[in-house]
Amino acid sequence: MDAAAVIVMLIVGAIAGFLASLVVGGPWGLLGYIVAGIIGGVVGGWLLGVAKVNINLGSPIVNQIVTAAIGAIVVILIARLIA
Repeated sequence: MDAAAVIVMLIVGAIAGFLASLVVGGPWGLLGYIVAGIIGGVVGGWLLGVAKVNINLGSPIVNQIVTAAIGAIVVILIARLIA
């Protein structure tokens, strides 16, 4: 994984985490958005794969952001249930 891929992953994670916080609430900082988005990307990719749902919005980056945001929402809601 090169530096450009890491930067894109961090940006996608930050945007997805921010979108998830808009949906379920939560005043986090940039680091919280990135962590939620990256974990959400893994969870969202797995969930959508199991459900056989294919998101195609025309741009691979937008697809990744939406998938990560869905996963981040799920992760945040599960974390709130556990806490």
